[in-house]
Amino acid sequence: MTKEKKIAVLGLGYVGLPLAVELSSSYKIIGFDISLGRISQLLKGIDETLEIKKKKLQSALKKNLSLTNNYNDISNCNIFIATVPTPITGNKKPNFNPLKEVCRIISKVLKTGDIVVFESTVFPGATEDICAPELEKNKNYLKSGKDFFLGYSPERVNPGDKFHTIDKIDKVVSGQNSKVEKVLKEIYSKLTRGKIFMAKNIKVAEASKVIENSQRDINIAFINEIAKICNKLNISVYDVLKASSTKWNFLPFQPGLVGGHCIGVDPYYLSHKSIELNIDPKVILSGRKTNDEMPFFVANIINKKLKKKSKILFLGMTFKEDVPDLRNSKSFDVIETLKKKKHNLVLHDPFVFEKKYGITEFEKIGNKIFDAVVIAVPHKFYHKQISKIKLFLKPMGILFDIRGKFRSKIDKKIEYWSL
Repeated sequence: MTKEKKIAVLGLGYVGLPLAVELSSSYKIIGFDISLGRISQLLKGIDETLEIKKKKLQSALKKNLSLTNNYNDISNCNIFIATVPTPITGNKKPNFNPLKEVCRIISKVLKTGDIVVFESTVFPGATEDICAPELEKNKNYLKSGKDFFLGYSPERVNPGDKFHTIDKIDKVVSGQNSKVEKVLKEIYSKLTRGKIFMAKNIKVAEASKVIENSQRDINIAFINEIAKICNKLNISVYDVLKASSTKWNFLPFQPGLVGGHCIGVDPYYLSHKSIELNIDPKVILSGRKTNDEMPFFVANIINKKLKKKSKILFLGMTFKEDVPDLRNSKSFDVIETLKKKKHNLVLHDPFVFEKKYGITEFEKIGNKIFDAVVIAVPHKFYHKQISKIKLFLKPMGILFDIRGKFRSKIDKKIEYWSL
């Protein structure tokens, strides 16, 4: 197995770009993405995911990082790290198309002794059962485990989190054999100041990742159910959680809309494999059902508290605060439900500028007055603008703070609701 490490990172999204930038401090890295637009922006120092600052990206590009959308440019690499998304289909089944496509790209340049590492979240067995056969469709008929080798190291990037960054987190690493493990341990040790945990095998590493987000999903679903109960009892779930958190082993999960490309997706990968194994994933799917229903629960409460055809200012479109990512955002479910109830909505998000969503710039809201303001995503921007936001309300108007992040900033004169 070659000593000189020539590394390609395939997929330059919120996972791949930070990985490529950090590894470029120790190795020459070629970052590959099929999107020419993405490559063009990054070459200008612009990262739309907001994970890497312009100065840091430009510094990396001047040193050991190069970017391309031409697979021929990665033909001399001997280590390939794939960081493509693993979404779900419309009927909530695993969609392996992006993963298969990146395997096809790698297969075109695959050589004897190469290592292919996957960071995408999958169910246990997918790397060897789904990715390996795609990689083996190479022109030289190279075989997995004999001619080229597999590794798996699950990503743990938390979008928008400036504390648990990729250079600080513990990394789980696995390989097809001990030689691969040794190579990958060396590479990932240069990536992070955190610990390197060597998983027993690839399936163990895959399982460890997919249950991380599934566990969070289930815990949030439980709190969302408690929030519904508290709503009926006319008490605040946040007051209840504050009291419960005084016990040393209580887990302080928060209620809310659970979307995005991880927590709202990964449980379906685990449940899919569970069903294949003839195990009924009751807990996993019940958590998903509860969280998928929350936007409609919230929208129906808003509707009941308002008159017909009310004017609503809806703040926050992305799937979580302080990130520009719209994928699987549950704000859209709330918005569509309110529109079906014939309410008139004005939409705003400081990170979203696509005209197709009908987003209004904050400054252009002007002196408009609304029957209700809904803060769906508590971006820092809204915390800074809360005084102005309150002025958008009519007398007797209602402020709906879905995540309960503005409770201490709202005076008793304003009618207020949160989960």
